[in-house]
Amino acid sequence: MYAILDIETTGGKYNEEGITEIAIYKFDGHKIVDQFCSLVNPERKIQPFVVNLTGINNEMLRNAPKFYEIAKRVIEITEGCIIVAHNAKFDNRILTTEFDRLGYDFDKSTLCTVELSKDLIPDMPSYSLGKLVRSLGIPITDRHRAQGDAKATVELFKMLLQKDVNKEIIQASVRKDPKRHLDTKLLDIIASAPSETGVYYMHKEDGTIIYIGKSKNIKKRLTQHFTSDNRKSKKIQLEVATVTFELTGNELIALLKESEEIKTNKPIYNRALRKTLFQYQLASFKDDEGYINLKIEKAHKEKKPITTFTNYQKAKSALFAITEKYNLCQKLTGLHKTSGNCFNYTVQNCEGACIQREASEDYNVRVQLFLDDNSYEKQHMLIVDRGRDVDERSVILIENGNYKGFGFYNLNYQINNPEVLKSIITPMSNNRDAQHIIQSYLKKRRVLKIIPLATDTVN
Repeated sequence: MYAILDIETTGGKYNEEGITEIAIYKFDGHKIVDQFCSLVNPERKIQPFVVNLTGINNEMLRNAPKFYEIAKRVIEITEGCIIVAHNAKFDNRILTTEFDRLGYDFDKSTLCTVELSKDLIPDMPSYSLGKLVRSLGIPITDRHRAQGDAKATVELFKMLLQKDVNKEIIQASVRKDPKRHLDTKLLDIIASAPSETGVYYMHKEDGTIIYIGKSKNIKKRLTQHFTSDNRKSKKIQLEVATVTFELTGNELIALLKESEEIKTNKPIYNRALRKTLFQYQLASFKDDEGYINLKIEKAHKEKKPITTFTNYQKAKSALFAITEKYNLCQKLTGLHKTSGNCFNYTVQNCEGACIQREASEDYNVRVQLFLDDNSYEKQHMLIVDRGRDVDERSVILIENGNYKGFGFYNLNYQINNPEVLKSIITPMSNNRDAQHIIQSYLKKRRVLKIIPLATDTVN
């Protein structure tokens, strides 16, 4: 749990500043679960430059509560939380100093979104809150007021969590607040899990990730893990201390995140998925007579596949279905090894390309139809689908047929502006598994929309 906050102060000498406004959003890593915002009477004068910056003056604070009057609420809303702020060292010092004046030991772990942003979103022109969120297409209102800045920090932190593919933030959080998890029972973990689509991460007490999975219903899937009596599940049940999760809004991004992060984090109980799953691929070539042939071959990172398969038998079964659907020749798809006509020609289900009775131009039209339906090679497009909230959308970026990554947005401006689009996209690996996941998903399921992009839009 996180307490994302922003504090405005009077300015003045070090450790003599007073709080003039405070805003705190309690955030569970996915949504805001509580919030508190208040002006504060600092019982001292505000520096003129601060008045000009924030618009908060001494007259506005005359009837505002003093800090000791809101201290209990601050303690309540930050209980069990890690403090998150843009320049957390400053905000935490100010808050700790105020509690020191009351004789209360306010001791919290912190995460700084300035430092996190520099690590996870390098090479930005500025890391000041206002300039950074504007560069990322995050709306911000009431700049230099606690509520506006804190809300923008929430949205920034959401994006940072999304970009943290190595799960360093989550693992650090688990380590910083272990008491929340040491005595947690499996039923408590299940009870706190959402019945929504996403990726879940099982941690040991030290924060280490031991298993990553995806599900359209995380709560239901965890119940299966924790009630199973197979050998692996029993080991997980003994070692797991807590489960964190990331909602994705749709299954496609959950599949992509699961595949990518298992390869990145290499959890001990995900051995089967650490390596590339898809060992065979479908390729095409033109023969000496000008016919486009299809063939199954071992997957190779240097060769661009039409689509990929986990094993040879699945590839062969799929190729039989393709041959039938597009009325192709079994000889030219490698399914009937013969020097003469294929079997389908004998039963009048082939137009005779195998013995050049059908012109290559006519035959190739049907092969090309299959290729167009099943490959996005050299395409530039956005795959838009449901997001994590009602007013949010997810977007997957494909450049030149390569999977570049995904992101989430609320405003069409964010995907219509090339620079902002690049900022909100979390970069991902363009491997065979990702290609297969996207291709298979688009063939079997519907997404909200696919937006073709001009080449100069993404370059």
